[in-house]
Amino acid sequence: MVKKASATASSSSRPRSTKYCPKVIFEGTRLVHKTDLAFALTEHPRLVGNRKYRYHTPLVSGEWCGFTDTPWGRGLINFNPDERALAMSTYETWMTLFEQMRYYAWIVDRFHVSTRVYQEREHGDRIDFGWLEERLAAVGFRMVLCHRDPDSFEAAREERLKVSGNPSQYDDLSVFVREQEAMKAVCRATRLPLLELDVSDDDVAGAAERVADWVIESGGLYPDY
Repeated sequence: MVKKASATASSSSRPRSTKYCPKVIFEGTRLVHKTDLAFALTEHPRLVGNRKYRYHTPLVSGEWCGFTDTPWGRGLINFNPDERALAMSTYETWMTLFEQMRYYAWIVDRFHVSTRVYQEREHGDRIDFGWLEERLAAVGFRMVLCHRDPDSFEAAREERLKVSGNPSQYDDLSVFVREQEAMKAVCRATRLPLLELDVSDDDVAGAAERVADWVIESGGLYPDY
């Protein structure tokens, strides 16, 4: 499924920018290559240009557990109810930065959809992120929902266990299957252009090319504001 960007009339007096400024949010449950794809896009020549030396494009993650001083602690997605104000303030901070640095490429590995699904499931809190999506759309963000066939999660887990520092989080794959369906429902109501990306074949390079194709074809490579 692809939700196309709505057409925007550009000013005839303003020449089209030639600066690459793609902005992509990857969403999805665990084991669907979100982080692999995020890293691939930060160095993809069709999205960030052909580089003669290596430098960094910002890669932001909602999974950064910066609210606590313990590994795999709480953060922007899995905060406690009494940390809700902190989480919303953090979203406001990120959004302000995206707006202030709008002429740059931003790749985000999990964000508000992950928060919405987690908080509703764990605390019954259905957070309204309409304000955030309106501002994300205004600076050209797009969303990619990574998903896989439920039968392919087992093989994906076996690969992840080879490198995971917290293997117990993969004990119950049914959690991911249910979360995947919940994320689909939320993403299909998004205000952002949406690409649903099937990664069941685990071909990260091929998936990165499909994302790049979509970003370019949907007008997400250059700023239009």
